[in-house]
Amino acid sequence: MEALTEFLGTISGYVWGPPLLILLVGTGIFLTVRLGLLQLRLLPYALKLTFSKNPDKDAQGDISHFQALSTAMAATVGTGNIVGVATAVILGGPGAVFWMWFSAFFGMATKYGEAVLAVKYRIVDPKGQMAGGPMYYLEHGLKQKWLAVLFAIFGSIAAFGIGNGTQSNSVASVVRDTFSVPTWVTGIILTIFAAVVIIGGIKTIGKVTAFFVPFMALFYIIAGIIIMILNMDLIPTAIGTIFSAAFTGEAAVGGAIGAAIRYGVARGVFSNEAGLGSAPIAAAAAKTDMPGRQALVSMTQVLFDTLIICSITGITIVMSGLYLDESLEGAALTTAAFEQFLGGAGPIIVAVGLIFFASSTIIGWSYYGEKCFQYLFKNPNLLIVYRIAFVTMVFVGATVSLDVVWTFSDVMNGLMAFPNLIGLLGLSGVIVYETKKITAKIKEEKEQARSGN
Repeated sequence: MEALTEFLGTISGYVWGPPLLILLVGTGIFLTVRLGLLQLRLLPYALKLTFSKNPDKDAQGDISHFQALSTAMAATVGTGNIVGVATAVILGGPGAVFWMWFSAFFGMATKYGEAVLAVKYRIVDPKGQMAGGPMYYLEHGLKQKWLAVLFAIFGSIAAFGIGNGTQSNSVASVVRDTFSVPTWVTGIILTIFAAVVIIGGIKTIGKVTAFFVPFMALFYIIAGIIIMILNMDLIPTAIGTIFSAAFTGEAAVGGAIGAAIRYGVARGVFSNEAGLGSAPIAAAAAKTDMPGRQALVSMTQVLFDTLIICSITGITIVMSGLYLDESLEGAALTTAAFEQFLGGAGPIIVAVGLIFFASSTIIGWSYYGEKCFQYLFKNPNLLIVYRIAFVTMVFVGATVSLDVVWTFSDVMNGLMAFPNLIGLLGLSGVIVYETKKITAKIKEEKEQARSGN
C-alpha cells in the first residue's frame, strides 16, 4: 500500500507539474488578451448582476444567477482557503501569495470562458433539468466526444476525493482537535447533512448554498478585517515582503523563485478551480437568457475565493511571521497566526471557518460528480447508486485515513483540466462572439436606463 501511495504521489507530481500550471495560466492570459481585459472592464457590472434580483428569472434554467454562483463557491471555498494557502507559503515562501493573485487575475477570464460555453451548449435532461459543463461543450461544440468522456470519468472519480473524503476528513480532524468530538460523531452528522441536501437535487443545493455561502464567507472575512484593522501597522511590511519574495524566492524551498511560482499558482488553482472545468457545471443550471450574463457572475467567484478569502489567510500568515517556524504546517500554521492576533478566539474562528468551508465543498462537488456520472450513464435510475456511494464516502473520509484514495483523486482532479483547457482554446472564438453579444446588450441596457425606458 505504501508503494502504491508513493507511486500515485509521483504521478500526481507530474500531473500537477509545470506543464499543467503553464497551460492553466497561459489559457487565462490568452483569453484575457482576446477578451480585452474583460475582468477589469466588466467587473463592476458583474458585481452588480451578482447581487441584484435575477433579471432572467423567466428564462430557461433551474436556479438563479446567485444560486449558481453560491453552488460553485460552495465547491471551491474549502480547505484550500485555509490549509492550501498555508502550505503554499510554507513551501513557496511569502512570494507564493503574489503568484496566487497573479494566477487568480487571469483565472477570472478562464472562469468566464468556461461558464459561457457551459450555458451555450447545455441541454435539458430526461427529468427536465439543465445539464451542462465541459462534457457537453467538448461533445457538441468541439465535436470531440472522446475528450468529453475522459473529462466525465475524471470528474466523477475526483469528486470522491477533492470534494468529499479530504473535506470530511479535515472537518472531523479539526472538530476532534478543537472541541474533542470523536471523528465518528462528526462523520455521522456530516453524512446526514449531505444526504438530506443531495437527495433534494440542484434546486435544494442552490437554496442551501445561497444561504450557507454568504454566511460562511462573511464570518471569515470579518475576522480577517478585524485582524487587519487592529494591526494596520504590519500590513505595509507584509505586502512588501510578499512582493519582494515573489521575485527573489525568499523563505521558499531552497530559496528558489520557481518554488514561489509553482506553489502559488498550484494552490491558487486548487482553491478557485479556474480551468479545471468543475464550476461551469453549476453555471449551466442558471436561469439566464444569454451565456455571457451568467458567465460574468461566475467570474466573480475567483475574486471572492482567491483575491479576498485566500488573501486574508495569506496576509495574516505573513504578518505573523510564523511561516518561518518549521514545526507549523497546514491548518496549524493558519490557526497559530490567527491565535497570535486574536488570542483564544483565533483557533475557534479557523476551526469554524474550516468546518463551514469543507462542509459546503461536499455539497457543491456532489452535484459536479453526479452530473459527470449522469453524462456517462444515461439511465437516471443509476443516479441513486452514485448518490449513495458519495454519501457513504463522507463518513468513510471522516473516520479513516485513505491516502491512496486521496492521491488518486488528486490525479483525477488534475487530469480534468487537460480536456477542459483544450475545449476552451478550441472554442475561444465562440467565447469572443458571445462576449460581443453581452457587451452590446449591456450598452443597450445602459442607454435605456439613461432615457428612462
